[in-house]
Amino acid sequence: MHGLASPLTAAYGSASVGGGGADFILPSGFSLPGGSASAALGPAALRLSGQQCSSGAVLLVSNLNEEMVTPDALFTLFGVYGDVHRVKILFNKKDTALIQMAEPHQAQLAMTHLDKLKLYGKQLRAMPSKHQGVQMPKEGQPDAGLTKDFINSALHRFKKPGSKNYQNIYPPSSTLHLSNIPPNVTEEEIKNAFTAANFAPQAFKFFPKDRKMALIQLGSVEEAVAALIKMHNYQLSDSSHLRVSFSKSTI
Repeated sequence: MHGLASPLTAAYGSASVGGGGADFILPSGFSLPGGSASAALGPAALRLSGQQCSSGAVLLVSNLNEEMVTPDALFTLFGVYGDVHRVKILFNKKDTALIQMAEPHQAQLAMTHLDKLKLYGKQLRAMPSKHQGVQMPKEGQPDAGLTKDFINSALHRFKKPGSKNYQNIYPPSSTLHLSNIPPNVTEEEIKNAFTAANFAPQAFKFFPKDRKMALIQLGSVEEAVAALIKMHNYQLSDSSHLRVSFSKSTI
């Protein structure tokens, strides 16, 4: 997808069984008698056929608050767990979106951490999609800005191979980790920025050995999720934008 080989492709051959959209992949050198997965495996084929979807990079996200959710909000939230390439909020079902990640393992990670998360008052559901990619609307198609391409975004957290961000992936929590704080920015200024955005910080602490980083605690996980979406990439100074992620620590 977009020139990126899935790690699964290297481990498994491209021999597929069944001929339909729900084919599953066999390890190289293996074949099944009879040519048909369902003929050879019976009920097991049905279970296996559903599993190929889980190796894809596209997620189906539903039960969204359609009054509040935007492609940018989903890009920022799912971007905590991988690099989001495209987001499509469905034109005729605006509480549902397709989100294409850079890699299948990132989609799995996002699904693990975000399925059943409360976002804007509703418990979102995230599951593998049968789609292999998210299509941009063709010219003249109604879209209302609901489909967005983020492939070249400067805000991807995992662009560099082996990025240290992979070591700092945590489940959503009420405490947020802030980084990229300029030396002249005070605790008061940061708390005021959160308050101005309608959040109520409960506690704040700079890292003792590195003032470029801090923890800020919100009243609930749901509030912290909304704060991460709104405050990630917030401009703190002419040259500095705040980086926000979930923290494993509390204050």
